Amino acid sequence: MLLPKGGMTWKSAKAQLPPTRAILTLLTRTRFLLSLAVVGIILLLWRGIRSSANEMQSFYCWGPSKPPMEMTLNEQQAWNAHLQTPVIFNHHAPIEVNQSSIINVDLNPVKSTRQAITNEERVLILTPLKDASLFLSKYFELIAELTYPHHLIDLAFLVGDSSDSTLAVLAMELERIQKRPDRIPFRSAMVVEKDFHFQLSQSVEDRHGFEAQGPRRKAMGKARNYLLSTALKPEHSWVYWRDVDIEDSPKKIIEDFIAHDRDIIVPNIWFHRYRDGRDVEGRFDYNSWVESDKGLKLAASLSKDTVLAEGYKQYDTGRQYMARMGDWRNDKDEEIELDGIGGVNILVKADVHRSGINFPCYAFENQAETEGFAKMAKRAGYEVIGLPNYVVWHVDTDEKPGNA
Repeated sequence: MLLPKGGMTWKSAKAQLPPTRAILTLLTRTRFLLSLAVVGIILLLWRGIRSSANEMQSFYCWGPSKPPMEMTLNEQQAWNAHLQTPVIFNHHAPIEVNQSSIINVDLNPVKSTRQAITNEERVLILTPLKDASLFLSKYFELIAELTYPHHLIDLAFLVGDSSDSTLAVLAMELERIQKRPDRIPFRSAMVVEKDFHFQLSQSVEDRHGFEAQGPRRKAMGKARNYLLSTALKPEHSWVYWRDVDIEDSPKKIIEDFIAHDRDIIVPNIWFHRYRDGRDVEGRFDYNSWVESDKGLKLAASLSKDTVLAEGYKQYDTGRQYMARMGDWRNDKDEEIELDGIGGVNILVKADVHRSGINFPCYAFENQAETEGFAKMAKRAGYEVIGLPNYVVWHVDTDEKPGNA
């Protein structure tokens, strides 16, 4: 074909192109479309085969078909040069839980240490009450003087089976102390009401008589457990049990106890009795004691449901009473190991309670309440320590002779 003399022009080139209708007819022919689809499928398959081959290159086994022990040094070097094991890291995004009904509690940071104040460790003070209205004013006077930072202290009370105005007086005292504008108010206060329908006169003869001790200790154990299970929160590091009828105690008692870093620790409990102008220092709490062979033999001879009421002549256990040891004038940090404890003042690491060590409201190794608590703690391997020279003064109950 001869080109125009003047060269190729747009008009001449356009004249050589097929008409538009012919092109559309060609593109819509079934044969052309099938050919185009086949070519596309071949290209896709070829691309997939090449991609798979590249990935397989990362995993294929390279080297001579013999175990490494039979390779020559050159074969081992060439083989190791191709050992490129791919590592794929699967990074997970954090899991977000947005349901308000799901709560996470992390107890790992909650510790009980000697550096309690520095670490801002929370203390829970627990006090069971029954017909205690006469003692509450003095009780709050004493705890208001505690030097452990009050913003780290939570208070909780259980009022049960009371026939006097205990609940009303307690409410007024709590409101009075929590409204103060200084550093006296505590972090929080809780009042728990629970009646156990255990009726016993609050007279000394009834409360401290021998016949009442088994049922009374069981009822007290139940009351302590209800109070503990209701008030103990995850943030508490220490639990300080404090009876309402205390006459005097050191202001730094919490810090003094914490400094010993013991699982369970109790002071000695005495009382003042004035006769003829003289101060007779009486020994009060005979529930803190060291076990004896005689006591173990006696317990072995009794029914498993019998509660040994310590400090009474009806059961001669031969145990050593901390109340008869020590002197408040001597080293207050001297320690002895105990097997039974009283409940006037107890400092417990909170994890001891969380581990299931509570106050049995039944006969546990022939003991109940605080003495059973000590027996249970020792069975679990916890320390039970007494301070014979660290004295807390109880009110004088004017008991008659006959107890230990």
